[in-house]
Amino acid sequence: MTKRIFPTVWFGFLALFLLVSLGSKSAGSDIPLPLLFVPIAMGGLGYFLMKNLVFDLVDEVWDAGSELLVKNKGRQARVALTDIMNVSYDVMMNPQRVTLTLRQPSLFGREITFAAPSTWMPFAKSPIIEDLIERIDAARRRTP
Repeated sequence: MTKRIFPTVWFGFLALFLLVSLGSKSAGSDIPLPLLFVPIAMGGLGYFLMKNLVFDLVDEVWDAGSELLVKNKGRQARVALTDIMNVSYDVMMNPQRVTLTLRQPSLFGREITFAAPSTWMPFAKSPIIEDLIERIDAARRRTP
């Protein structure tokens, strides 16, 4: 949801603001330069932030016991818990990001990043992700 709806709302609002600003020119008044510069700058900054924080998220990650089912853009891959080398979990981000570093590249590359399930408490750790980290650690200890 974050991956598709937020960018659409963000860039849609900026486009609407820009169109209304340009529409005021037809009324015979001059357009102040900041009125054009601000939405363009916000669009550039928004794209940069979303490129680094939102656009790299996969669509879905489902827990299937001893493996994870990862879906993105109509494709899917299964990743065994034993194939996960590291789990990075950013609690102070919105959305909270989980990055799995894999031993061998999958269909989606060597790193898979997804949004953690939401919690009602801001900046609180997700019990689902904490449980996943413990299960990955246990699976690695069982594997020689």
